[in-house]
Amino acid sequence: MTQAKDLDVTVDGQHSGSGGTTVDISVLIGQELPYLRRYARALTGSQTSGDRYAAATLETILVEPALFDRGMSPRVALFHAFHMVWSTTGAPVAEPDADTLEARAQVHLRALTKNTREALLLHTIEELNYDEIGQVMKTSREEAAELVAIAFREMENSVCGRIMVIEDESLIAMDIESIVTSMGHSVTGNARTRDAAVKLAQKERPDLILADIHLADDSSGIDAVNMILREMGDIPVIFITAYPDRLLTGERPEPAFLIPKPYTEEQVRSAVSQAMFFASTETLMS
Repeated sequence: MTQAKDLDVTVDGQHSGSGGTTVDISVLIGQELPYLRRYARALTGSQTSGDRYAAATLETILVEPALFDRGMSPRVALFHAFHMVWSTTGAPVAEPDADTLEARAQVHLRALTKNTREALLLHTIEELNYDEIGQVMKTSREEAAELVAIAFREMENSVCGRIMVIEDESLIAMDIESIVTSMGHSVTGNARTRDAAVKLAQKERPDLILADIHLADDSSGIDAVNMILREMGDIPVIFITAYPDRLLTGERPEPAFLIPKPYTEEQVRSAVSQAMFFASTETLMS
């Protein structure tokens, strides 16, 4: 995969350093690349597909450095370049060829208003404001806000199901349960350890798992999820972590859906809505 360090072009102007020295684009992009990976993975529902689009963006900037707009902040400029690549490919949605949750998700995706998921993820997961989303998508602040509102309505009305929570902090677990039930989902229960999580999943198969990384007895939410998926097959998964950048390196199998700690209600609502569209969520391996 193309890495930011491969970009050896330099820029000046707004991104110049002190004394007017130039700043290597690779430095600017390298700082923002984990967040581009997070966005691309959530948008596609897959580490593999998301990283492929992130790589295509870097390669496009390498060929055409002007695509990295020096009039924008580095993060907005990188996301704008990604959106240009994404839009050029037609933001493809594969034709479903089987009666699976993933295939049904593709049917839902084709019915969504254009650019709404992109705007929703940029606002909730990446925490861009409406002006910045407008810059990324080359639209107005008002249009960006409307796209986010439409996305919430369309996605939350599309898929409801049973959600399992793996979280060792009781207050956080209760907060998550309150958020997802307000969206129309039901909660099968909360598990505080790896073994309890496996037993809970065996008792009632969830449609989605929302898991913390570090659990009460120093066991791993990642291990719990992988044990459940080995037994039950593909289930969408969202991981919660205080250090999402550590899980966005592209160096090994990693989750497609991440919520940072501390999280906002909008981030949970957005990630849950997104993840319910995808059955083939890729998860971390021990």
